[in-house]
Amino acid sequence: MKDELLFYNEYEKFYAMAKESKCFKKFCEAVYGVDLSQDGFSDINQINLILEYTTKTNDLNILDIGCGNGKMLKYLQLRIGGHIYGFDFSENAIHEARADNVSKSDFRIGVIGEIDYPPKMFDLIISMDTIYFVNDIYKFVRQIYNWLKDDGIIFIGYQEGDIMTKTRNSETTVLAKAIKENNFKYDVINYTQHTYDLLRHKRKTAIDFKDSFDQESLQEFYSLLLNQTNCITVPYDEYIKHNARYIYIIRKAITK
Repeated sequence: MKDELLFYNEYEKFYAMAKESKCFKKFCEAVYGVDLSQDGFSDINQINLILEYTTKTNDLNILDIGCGNGKMLKYLQLRIGGHIYGFDFSENAIHEARADNVSKSDFRIGVIGEIDYPPKMFDLIISMDTIYFVNDIYKFVRQIYNWLKDDGIIFIGYQEGDIMTKTRNSETTVLAKAIKENNFKYDVINYTQHTYDLLRHKRKTAIDFKDSFDQESLQEFYSLLLNQTNCITVPYDEYIKHNARYIYIIRKAITK
């Protein structure tokens, strides 16, 4: 059954590799500015942007949807405190998250769209490039909004041109339509130029690290990195015809 989930086997292999590879840790630091076992677009600038929408408090409840091995949650907890929660379909990722986070943490093996939490439980909900894994984005946006406390924040990193097809602009994405159909208020940041620059840097760094990847027999991962960044071998004006990145911030209204 799990084999039918999108990229399940690939992510099991990825998190097993991330646990053991010294080269990968150095690669993440060089590309993203910090090693959080990233596999995509979330560099330190995007992650620190989350901090701008939160207030430091020990009572804060934070949920990461598709949390991987929990490194991003740990990074946030060290800076703003609170209790961290996360779920992911990768057993390897969750086993690592549980081993690495023992204070005020709750990590579960679960599938997006199937797992559930009580209403008004979280102050901050994060989904960095994971919302594509749900069958019904409209329904899932409503579900996670229900998990949010009054005045809470949902922070979503959303990429077009990879899993999701490019649309006209930030107001025409599948996610934006789902948010508007649910009558939720939101802000959006266009992060496309930044992502193009990041992917150019990622590709160059991967090539620089080729010998190190070879030494750890990670030729397959090296090839994957080149495939992931093929899109930036064209000028920016061509890139944006087929790719875009947006950060969506949804704030839950205070109910009286």
